[in-house]
Amino acid sequence: MSTTASHDALAQDFVKFAVEAGVLRFGEFRTKAGRLSPYFFNSALFDDGAKLARLAEFYARRLLASGCEFDMLFGPAYKGITLAAASAVALAGLGRNVPFAFNRKEAKAHGEGGTLVGAQVAGRVVIVDDVITDGASKRESVEMLRAAGGQAAAVLIALDRMERGGTDDNLSAHSAVEDFERDYGLPVISIATLTDLLQYLQTNADPALKAHFARVVAYRERYGV
Repeated sequence: MSTTASHDALAQDFVKFAVEAGVLRFGEFRTKAGRLSPYFFNSALFDDGAKLARLAEFYARRLLASGCEFDMLFGPAYKGITLAAASAVALAGLGRNVPFAFNRKEAKAHGEGGTLVGAQVAGRVVIVDDVITDGASKRESVEMLRAAGGQAAAVLIALDRMERGGTDDNLSAHSAVEDFERDYGLPVISIATLTDLLQYLQTNADPALKAHFARVVAYRERYGV
């Protein structure tokens, strides 16, 4: 159900940008699942105005290109807050001005109260975040939007690792993205995927980058979908 095509120009530009920004790194990294991954994507390192503005443009362009019909954006606390706000600015710059909202982890008892902040949730809502690891926060967002009177239309993320869950002895047949799409009937729109990352490494003229290709392929063969 994923709406991201492999090897497209936008995905390749995004991977290049993430590498140059130091957000996408290669080496040996311990994942949340305890695996040793040959690459690591840390969206927290999009940490200045210029990088965030360019990141948001990638989100906006991917969303518009996906053909997804939407009325507003929603950012799950905490990373999604900045991403949804920046993406709304980028969309406005591309001629599509939409409202956005986000949630706080703890409800306020004063002021406007509650856990939702920003525009009133209504219509078709795109949830904006960096990645899907186990899908838990996105599931919470879907339920939160429903309770507020909105309808989740899609989830928009930066990178789909296309990685199976579970343990080495009992790997899931599906990735977290596939499980989420199956459970909620919602598309996950990614700016780029692991397939796009491999394409970038394979065709890169830099020998230092190209040297990581075989290790990423081996990791995908073991854990990928």
